[in-house]
Amino acid sequence: MRLLAVVLAASAIAGSASGSTPPQAAASYLVAVQLPGGGFAGTGRQPDTSLTAWAALGLVATRAPVDARARALAYLRAHESDATEVVDVALAALARAALGDRPEALLARLRAVRPGGLVNEEIWTILALRAAGQPAPPGLVADLLATQSRSGGWSWSRRGQQDSNDTAAAIEALRAAGVTGPPISRGRVALRSFRNADGGYGLTHGRDSDAQSTAWAIQALLATGTRPGARTWRFLSSLRRPDGSYRYSARYGTTPVWVTAQVAPALAGRAYPLSGE
Repeated sequence: MRLLAVVLAASAIAGSASGSTPPQAAASYLVAVQLPGGGFAGTGRQPDTSLTAWAALGLVATRAPVDARARALAYLRAHESDATEVVDVALAALARAALGDRPEALLARLRAVRPGGLVNEEIWTILALRAAGQPAPPGLVADLLATQSRSGGWSWSRRGQQDSNDTAAAIEALRAAGVTGPPISRGRVALRSFRNADGGYGLTHGRDSDAQSTAWAIQALLATGTRPGARTWRFLSSLRRPDGSYRYSARYGTTPVWVTAQVAPALAGRAYPLSGE
């Protein structure tokens, strides 16, 4: 509780003129851009299950109004068959579980996932099953541990270059599965190698800091009981817009719905998997 209080205080470094906290402002933005049917869409696009699932996780993390969460859940239920790839199935299941639902058909598909596929499929399958209160499959946990690089990080694929986002998500998945000790410590060291001088985190080494990578790092650190530095919070705050949304980076302001949805849990001091409470 003490760590969470420190985190929430740090995340409030840059409040809006109206006095709302960053999590509240992010929630207000997501509610404002939610479509009548409950889904979410990028600018000029139709709503889709992936973006709606990310936005739903943001709504849950920031404790947005119940009506907004209920409409997102209704959309995800109505479009359950749209998720075909393992990661999409897991993301939809993770969001629905966070919203208090029990997506049995999606969970059955995830229980059938076997070790040896893409690393990020294993990560998200573990997170989704744990969100639903089910045990993490031992085979997937063991394989995820085996794919950790020598330097401690993870990639989305078995032979890919490690990146901050997958490293952070793997840490969260392993912590959700009850893993402690050297794998987590090594992962945290690897994650910090993506931190830049401005306090933010880049997707890969040498890449400029961005909001989503920084948010992922914050969540992973929180999952390990580690306090993100004040400079990291300041960097994230520097990307906040007056409407509560977040820029992707200092240079680019693309995909504000997706960026804000992924930043929201970090603002609220919460790691995956989430519960609605």
